Amino acid sequence: MSNITDEIRKRRTFAIISHPDAGKTTLTEKFLLYGGAINQAGSVKGKATAKHAVSDWMEIEKERGISVTSSVLQFNYGGYCINILDTPGHQDFSEDTYRTLMAADSAVMVIDASKGVEAQTRKLFKVCVMRRIPIFTFINKMDREAMDTFELLDDIEKELGIATCPVNWPIGSGKAFRGVYDRNEKEIELFFDTKKGTTTGEVKKIALDDPQADSYMDADQKEQLLGEIELLDGASAEFDQELVSKGELSPVFFGSALTNFGVETFLQHFLKMTTSPLPRKSDKGEIDPMKEKDFSAFVFKIQANMNKAHRDRIAFMRICSGEFDAGMDAFHIQGQKKVRLSQPQQMMASERKMIEKAYGGDIIGIFDPGIFSIGDTITTSPEKFAYEGIPTFAPEHFARVRQVDTMKRKQFIKGINQIAQEGAIQIFQEFNTGMEEIIVGVVGVLQFDVLKYRLKNEYNVDIILENLPYEHIRWIENEEIDMDRLSGTSDMKKIKDLKGRPLLLFVHEWSIRMTLERNEGLKLSEFGRS
Repeated sequence: MSNITDEIRKRRTFAIISHPDAGKTTLTEKFLLYGGAINQAGSVKGKATAKHAVSDWMEIEKERGISVTSSVLQFNYGGYCINILDTPGHQDFSEDTYRTLMAADSAVMVIDASKGVEAQTRKLFKVCVMRRIPIFTFINKMDREAMDTFELLDDIEKELGIATCPVNWPIGSGKAFRGVYDRNEKEIELFFDTKKGTTTGEVKKIALDDPQADSYMDADQKEQLLGEIELLDGASAEFDQELVSKGELSPVFFGSALTNFGVETFLQHFLKMTTSPLPRKSDKGEIDPMKEKDFSAFVFKIQANMNKAHRDRIAFMRICSGEFDAGMDAFHIQGQKKVRLSQPQQMMASERKMIEKAYGGDIIGIFDPGIFSIGDTITTSPEKFAYEGIPTFAPEHFARVRQVDTMKRKQFIKGINQIAQEGAIQIFQEFNTGMEEIIVGVVGVLQFDVLKYRLKNEYNVDIILENLPYEHIRWIENEEIDMDRLSGTSDMKKIKDLKGRPLLLFVHEWSIRMTLERNEGLKLSEFGRS
């Protein structure tokens, strides 16, 4: 057990969140660069021709230059084994980000120095707060003109409601960016543009009171820095590891991911300030990876067709305890049967590597023959238990889906079902009809484009989407209600999910209240059950 415990102790598993274009994917790549997992930003080792960001693998992501799925990347650095969960920045994919955060022990929030806290950061941050996980802030793009540094910190504290503690402090920005001042070491780390970050570059450190420092900063910059340090020491929150671990204080770092400046410093501090994999809640209490010797994991993501040649389906699992062995048997709690965990792999975006072993804290992909759902628990523990479920977000946009070629019905049904099982879209049927009428619900409208694109490219099926006016969906909790006798409003539509459970769609929120008033005893819920 001690060897397993040592392996688990080395693990760090975190998610990266940000508004689109804040530089999250670039920062992820630079971590891999320092870990030796890639030798040039924008390309997987040995694939110098592939210039797309390593963590963006889906074709539509390459075309649009945005991340729409979460990818999982692992690398080693300084004796640690690090699992990065890269998340989609676009708010239309916030549900995928939410599920990914369920598998992380901490989060790194990337903020654009010229823009401060943006709308999407707010939404994602609230999810971190709900999970009470430590949040680390990397203020990026200091090599461009930036907002006033105190304003940036003020923005984070006001908008996100979390105290900040700058670990280092920038000296200028844009063309006048000279580097950062390390508050603890009382040294300045100097910035040199390292050819747009294709190499790790060198960082020169000089004590602030060293006469050499004056040759790198002009008199005004030095005076401003000294004034700001004095202000900081008097006004900013003291570093407190306990508050960081509780998610109440965010350590702040400054740098430029594009040019590699500040990335390694951030990584080194981050590893010291984060913990090994944390205990997780289950229906038999907390499962502590340091005490629980049996293997256990939960599914937080399912992705079909990651490899076009194989038309496969991968269930991503977060291992919560114990040791994983390739091909091992485990018990699938929700399916109530033994399963063989075959073809285990870890990802470098769409590059895969088969693995023999993995440990608590690791993220692995398992071949899924269509038996797993998001939130499922898998364990070898004789005392069977289930980890807490992952709630389903209520869709906010709905459309009727029609095939262009009715002869491709089989591919259409297969495709739309497989994409729905990944959790990005939800599919419903008219209440009293068969599968002829399919209604798709999504959290963000961009998901419709992804659906259309994937059905065409992965299943060779063209569809027409007809937008519907509904904005509110409610699950019916008391299923004994007679749906035929249900008295609703003119803007209400009765539908059912794939398991035959009844639901109601409404155009207006006030219609929900009216329907509840007209049907005594009716119980409606905003959240679905997996």
